Order: sequence, then structure tokens, then C-alpha cells
Amino acid sequence: MTPILQADALTLGYDGNKVIEGLSFSVENGAYLCIVGENGAGKSTLLKALLGLRSPMSGRVSYGGLTQRDIGYLPQQTAIQRDFPASVREIVRSGALGNRGLRPFYNAAEKKRAEENMEKLGITHLAKRCYRELSGGQQQRTLLARALCATEKLLFLDEPAAGLDPQATQDMYATIAQLHQTGITIIMVSHDIAACVQYAGHVLHVGQRRAMFYGTVADYTASDIGRAYAHPGGDARA
Repeated sequence: MTPILQADALTLGYDGNKVIEGLSFSVENGAYLCIVGENGAGKSTLLKALLGLRSPMSGRVSYGGLTQRDIGYLPQQTAIQRDFPASVREIVRSGALGNRGLRPFYNAAEKKRAEENMEKLGITHLAKRCYRELSGGQQQRTLLARALCATEKLLFLDEPAAGLDPQATQDMYATIAQLHQTGITIIMVSHDIAACVQYAGHVLHVGQRRAMFYGTVADYTASDIGRAYAHPGGDARA
């Protein structure tokens, strides 16, 4: 079976300084991969390279028959983005912009898909609300619905629970797990190793300019590095 994503000998960095070197791995269709590691290990840099937003210093990324239009992305939010003055419905519909081409308006199918994704994420009642008036959890659900309007095949998530309170964090991870169960491939960057162990199927642990582990969650928790970075209390150290 052809992987949905293949990374071959990736070397990534800034201004000639390498943060990841010679990284190779593949992701099967329908998988749930969690990318973890210490702060500064290059997790977000790797995600941007996989998305085609950053060119690698060397190596390549290939997709198994997918195009950029088949990929959804939930980035980390900035303070400016949290204050964006648009309605929830407008933001969710904007996920279809990549597929709209030169058409000035959304078509009926795109509008219907936006409504379905708001329903799926439990935010239909917020459709007319201004995005900047929402709670952090509501904003993340809005952005996740937006990403789903771009694709139902592959989702990239960069710290999707960052800044959320404990209950909203659990709700977000549970929602992502439910989306995965519908057949969507998930690639998520997270510092929350306990959540990755609970929900993901595979773990890629990056650090010291290389992959320190890549494999199943079961093998990760049994490995030396897995035991070192997640203790029985469920708190991640990375």
C-alpha cells in the first residue's frame, strides 16, 4: 500500500543551522501520528515542511496521490488571529477558499459542507457570533471546522489544545479522535505526550537533530525514551 505521506532524508533548519537531519518516515492512510519532542526540537518546523510551507535543506516529502487541496491545516493561533472580526460561519466557509479558484462566491455545496462541519463540531448555534467573542475552545472548534472544509482526507494539527483550559483540552482531543474514527488521517504536533499516548496510534519523537523514536504507541511507552518523557501521573516532560 502506498503511504499517504513519505518523508525521505529530510534535513531542516534556519539560516544554515540544522534542527533536524536525515529524517525519514512514512504515514499510512487512516493513521493517527503524534509528533512530540522538546521545545526547540523542530516539531513545528517539520510540520511546515510536510505542508510545503518551508523548503527542506535537503530530502523530500511526497504524498500518495494527494494534492494541497486534499490537506487541512490547523495552525497555532496568534493574538491577532484570536481577535479576528468575522462571524463563525464566515471563518468556517473560508476553509473552501483553496478549492474555489476564481469564483467570487461560495457555491451551494461549499455552503452545505460548512454547515455540516459546524454541526459536526457542535458550533452551529455560534454561526452568527463574532469569532473574537468566543472562548478558546470555541475558537479552536471553529478553526477545526474550517480545516475540515478544506479536506476530509488528511489533517495537520499544530498544538490544537494550546492555551485551552483542562476541560476544553479534553474535549478537543476527544473531538479529534472522533474525526480520526471517520477515516481522516491525523498528523498532530503536541507537547502533551500523555494525550498522544491515549489517542494516537504512532509517535514520532524528535530531538537532538534526529528522530529519537518512530513507531507505535505501544512500542513508544515500552521504550527508554517513552518511559523517560511520560510518567504514570500522565504529565509530559517535553
